[in-house]
Amino acid sequence: MAADGIAFGDISRPAGIERVVEVRLPTTHGEFLAIGYLDRARMREQVALVHGDVSGHGTLTRVHSECLTGDVFGSLHCECGDQLSSALDAIVAEGSGVLVYVQGHEGRGIGLLAKLKAMRLQTEGLDTVEANLALGLPVDARDYRVAADILHDLGMRSVRLLSNNPQKRDALRRHGIEISEQVPLLTSPHPENLRYLRTKRERLQHLLPHLDGLSG
Repeated sequence: MAADGIAFGDISRPAGIERVVEVRLPTTHGEFLAIGYLDRARMREQVALVHGDVSGHGTLTRVHSECLTGDVFGSLHCECGDQLSSALDAIVAEGSGVLVYVQGHEGRGIGLLAKLKAMRLQTEGLDTVEANLALGLPVDARDYRVAADILHDLGMRSVRLLSNNPQKRDALRRHGIEISEQVPLLTSPHPENLRYLRTKRERLQHLLPHLDGLSG
């Protein structure tokens, strides 16, 4: 049993990460246990927010890629901030769940400055895929191994993954995470991000059926 009465499954700690600290974290969404990790391979700090008892099967789980512009500044260019809030609300409403916030995933893994350059190219007419390629960068450079290691460390037997991205689902499965269900995480589009969302659906195969019939 972990701090504050939160239970985890049987664990065999992955060698690539170190669990450094656990602390109660009350938020506007509800109360969580913040568990801080050190990713030894990349020397990055990572965090998981745990709510309730996550020791069973089919735990509601969000693996959220770092997005400074969306998560912190409320950018309407993407849906990241809305997804982060919606995921935390859904986990609390469920009564238990985990959100892994992955540092190093900014701009689908290309970094903050490159992401801002890609955003500028999008104002000139390129879509989010074309902009990355025009900079000589991968369309998606994210590695989900550390997220999978954290879920393994928490003893997660299987997860219900809050995500519209089948590539994320498949990547986690390749790293040994059993996914019993992919749960949609749909947010209301804005005029500022509608083209971006359509590109994610059409070119990155994101599951976004709520865009059907929208104009603009």
